[in-house]
Formats: sequence, C-alpha cells, structure tokens
Amino acid sequence: MDIVGARLLVVGATGGLGGLVAGLAADRGARVVPAGRDVGRLAAVARRVGSPFSQTFDAYDLDRCSALAGRAAEHLGGLDAVLVAIGAVAFGRVEDVPAEIEEHLMAVNALAPIAVLRGALRAVGGGGAVGAVTGIVVERPTASAGAYRASKAALSGWLETARLEQRGRAVGVLEARPPHLATGFAERAVAGVLPRLPAGSDPAPWAAAVLDGLFAGAELVRPDSGDGRTPRAGTAARAASARRPGRG
Repeated sequence: MDIVGARLLVVGATGGLGGLVAGLAADRGARVVPAGRDVGRLAAVARRVGSPFSQTFDAYDLDRCSALAGRAAEHLGGLDAVLVAIGAVAFGRVEDVPAEIEEHLMAVNALAPIAVLRGALRAVGGGGAVGAVTGIVVERPTASAGAYRASKAALSGWLETARLEQRGRAVGVLEARPPHLATGFAERAVAGVLPRLPAGSDPAPWAAAVLDGLFAGAELVRPDSGDGRTPRAGTAARAASARRPGRG
C-alpha cells in the first residue's frame, strides 16, 4: 500500500511513539487524523500533521473508542490504515498490585485498543491495514510488570485472532513489540516504583519501522535477535520460529 495520499488514523498520537508515527506519516505524504486524550497536546499534533480534524477520547468510553475510525473515515472520505499506540504501565509484585490498578491496565492496554480496532476493521476496506503497539514484554516475563504484561498479552492474543480472520479480506493486522524506549513512558507509571531498567532505545527507528510495517503488510515488528534494540519486521510465524532453541 502506497503511503502517499493514504488516509491514516493514529490513536495515541499525543504519546511519544504515536506522535512520532503521526508526524513521519504526514511527512511522507499521508493524510493523518490524530486522536488522543490531552486536548492541548492533540491540538499541537494536529498542527504538526496539518490536519484540521482531530479526535479526543477516553479509554474507559469504549463506545467512543469504537467510533473513532468511522468518524475519521467520514472526514477523510474513507480510511486505509489505523494504528493504536496507547498504554499505561504500573509496577509491583503480582501479589501486591491492587485490583483497581489491574483493571485500569486492562482497560487502557487491552479493552480500549480492541474497541478501536473493532471499529477500524469495519471502516478499513480490503487491502488496508490496522495495527497496535504491545511490547516485547509479551514475550519476556519481567519482574514487577506482571499486570502490565498480562494486559498487553491480552491485546496480542486478540491481534493474532484478528489476523487469522482478516486474511480473506486482505486486511493486514500488525503487532509492534518494541523494547523499552526512551519516551518517558515507564517514568509515568500509574502505580509502583520504577525498577532499574536498561537505557531506553531510540524511539525514532521504531516509529519508522512501525509505519513501514503497517503499510508493507507486515505482521510483526519486534527487536532483532542480534542486539535486541534494532526493529525488524516480518511474519509472526517467522518470529516464533526464530525464538525456538537452536534457531538463534
């Protein structure tokens, strides 16, 4: 799918990675509709991407989330691609994280993205693409991030099933699993104490890889098995095979 002139909705465009993707897409010639929670930051992103139309939403309003793609399609005269890049993180041992925090993570990291994508699959035509950001945490258990991992794994599982179901329509379903990125996301945890983490990877190459993967029909963007930081796009099956013992 050619990005020039493509109609793209970026949900979470006020975040670090989502904002980079939205700006890069606009620079490459896409018509971008940004959506986000913070009104002031959303207005700045809309100016950056040259869009007179933007959308606010709350992750707890699932009806509003599911309507985002349809409203973007009405504005753009159709919709070619949708990317969801929203999330929240909390830290703590699994026996210590309160139920209300677990509920919040499930709402923001799984239920809201799923609602957006459900509406997106109705709005995007054959040959289009949808995608969402989960994280490498879905593959690698990390101490103090059990609730966060569980919520992202729920979204990952939904994406796998959606990919299977959408093949007959030729609609691509992308999952992006970046490592810890230097966007400040981990420092904005809703609960718990930030554990010691390695230095975050540069988010710019990941934004480019996610955008390229979305429009190239990739199934998965994850860290290269070599350095664990460089993004690599491919199929989900190939990535699973590469992680098996003896495959590198």
